Amino acid sequence: MNPKPVLFVTNHAPPFRVGAFRALHEREDVVFALIGGDVRHGGGPGAGFAPRANTRKGTRPPGPAFPAFPVLRPSQGGVARLAASGRFRAVIAGISGRVALPAAWLGARRGRVPFVLWATLWAHPRTAAHALSYLPMRAIYRDADAIATYGPHVSAYVRSKGARGPVFEAPQSVDDAFWTSSAEPERQAPYQVLFAGRLAREKGCSELLQAWHIAGLPAPSTALVLVGDGPIRARAVAAGAAHLEGPLPPERLRNFYAGSDVVVVPSIPTRDFLEPWGLVVNEAFDQGVPVIATDTVGAAAGGLVQHERTGLVVPAGDEHALAAALRRLHGDRELRERLGANAREAVRAHSHSAWAEGMSAALRAVGASNVPC
Repeated sequence: MNPKPVLFVTNHAPPFRVGAFRALHEREDVVFALIGGDVRHGGGPGAGFAPRANTRKGTRPPGPAFPAFPVLRPSQGGVARLAASGRFRAVIAGISGRVALPAAWLGARRGRVPFVLWATLWAHPRTAAHALSYLPMRAIYRDADAIATYGPHVSAYVRSKGARGPVFEAPQSVDDAFWTSSAEPERQAPYQVLFAGRLAREKGCSELLQAWHIAGLPAPSTALVLVGDGPIRARAVAAGAAHLEGPLPPERLRNFYAGSDVVVVPSIPTRDFLEPWGLVVNEAFDQGVPVIATDTVGAAAGGLVQHERTGLVVPAGDEHALAAALRRLHGDRELRERLGANAREAVRAHSHSAWAEGMSAALRAVGASNVPC
C-alpha cells in the first residue's frame, strides 16, 4: 500500500458531490484541489435550487461543504507544481478551468506519476474559444494513463478521440438517502408535469412550452410546473402556460418530485453545450417518477433513461414528439407506474459508492489504487 494520497483536481465540491468525494477519499485517501470556475459542463448545480446558508446557489442538498476529506485551493497555475511535487501517488483531473487540466497533466508527467482523466463531455463545444482547446484536449485523451467517464456515451466519445488507456465508467450519483426520503407531495393538478433547472435555451424550455401548447392537455386537471430561474422565465410568464415556482430549497423540490407524474428533461444541443447528464433524472427516479428526456440528454444517451423501460426518449427539439409523449403518459396511468417502478430500481446502480468504485478501478488500472480487487 502506497502511503501517499491521490491528488484530485476539480472546480468545486458542491453538496451534491460531497458524498461521492467522501466515498472516494475513504477508499483511496484523496486530497481535493479545488480551483473554482464554471460548472456548467460538468453536471453542475441547476437553477432549480434556491441559495442556502453555507452553500452555493443551486446546489444539492444541504449539508457541510467539505466533511471528511482534505481540500486544497491552489491557483490554476499552481496545479502543475502541486501535481509534480512528489507528494502524491497519482493525479486525477476533471475537465475544469482554462489551464488547470493541462497543468495537472503536465505536472503528473513531470512528477512521473500516473495521470487519470475524469471525462465529462461527449462533444467538444463549437465556439471560437473552444476551438483553441480541441487539439490539447485530444492530446490529453490519447495520453492519459486511464480515463473515468460519466457513462457509455462519454466512453464512446473519448475512444473516438484516440484514447489509448483503459476507460472506466463512474456513474453519476446524487445523495440517494436524501432524495429517497419520504416527502410531502406538492401537486397543482391531478396530472402534474415537472421541469427543474435553468430556464435557458439549452435546457429546451422554449420547446417544452411549445409542446405543452401542442399537447392541448386540459386545465385545471393538468399542470406544467417550472422550478428554476433564467432568461426564459419572462417568456414563460408571458405565455401563462405554466405554474412558476422559481428556485426552491431541496426539501421543497423533493416534495414537487413526489407530487408529479412525470419529470421532463427537454435539453437541446447548442454550440457550447450538450447536456452531460442531468442529475434531476437521478433525483426523480429516487422518488419513483418517470422521465421524458430528449436523446441529447446524457442520462438518456448513457442508459439510465431507457425508452419504454424507465421513461420515454424523444428527439431533441421535436416539440410534436414531446407533446405526444406528454399526452401518452397523461392517458396511461399504468404505464407511468410501471416506468416509475423500473426507474426506482435502475437508479440504485448510480450511487456514490458506485462512482467511487469506478474511480478506484481507473486508479487500479494504473497501479495506484490502495483498494484490493
